[in-house]
Order: sequence, then structure tokens, then C-alpha cells
Amino acid sequence: MTISDPIADMLTRVRNAIMARHDAVLMPTSRMKLAIARILKKEGFISDYEVLKSSKPQREIRIHLRYDDKNAPILAGLERVSKPGLRVYVGRDEIARVHGGLGIAIISTSQGVMTGQQAWRKRIGGELLCHVW
Repeated sequence: MTISDPIADMLTRVRNAIMARHDAVLMPTSRMKLAIARILKKEGFISDYEVLKSSKPQREIRIHLRYDDKNAPILAGLERVSKPGLRVYVGRDEIARVHGGLGIAIISTSQGVMTGQQAWRKRIGGELLCHVW
């Protein structure tokens, strides 16, 4: 089975795991998914991630989700913006703040995957992958 949009699949798996209050979620890995997981960890939305060696040809990534002391998820929402059928590109001046600065935009640029704020500081634009808050 091939997935036409692996990033949307990743975001959906994380969203479903949060709604089911799981501690971690497992999915096939790719360089893009690792870059997104690295940003989510750096920004404090997830506690950790690890790449697992599996018996399958493709490695898997396990993302450990974060909850506060009242068992409410730190990650409130994930929204895929650019899709395979409709790519969304933004210039430096078009990078919007997500939920009044409480969230982040994840952008794929010529210098790698980074947050919208990092891209704005580096004065570059790119493909707007998703919003996280």
C-alpha cells in the first residue's frame, strides 16, 4: 500500500494518538518526517522521537507525545496546508503567525525544513507544509 501524502499520514497518526491519549505513535520514517519530528521536539510539542530498526525494509520512527500535569495534550492541533494536489508556497513576507504566535508554521525551504520564524529571520520562503499549535 502506498500513501499519496506521507506528511498528512504522519499528522493524522499523531492527531489520532493524541485523541486516544497514547504515549507514543509509530510510523514509517523518511527524511521529511524526521525533520518535522526534530522541529516538534525543539519547539516543545513532543517529548522525544526515535528511529527504530525494524524487520521491514523501511525503518520506523516512534514519536513520544507530551501531556501536561492535567493529562491534557501539549499539541492542540495539526493542519496540513500544502497538499500534493495543491502546493502552497509562501515568500518571506507571506509567512503568517499561527494562532497569534502560540503555534508554528513548518516550511520546507532551499536550506532545509524549518519553522516559519526561522525562515523569516533568514529572509527566505518555501513550501508551507503545515501549521502546529
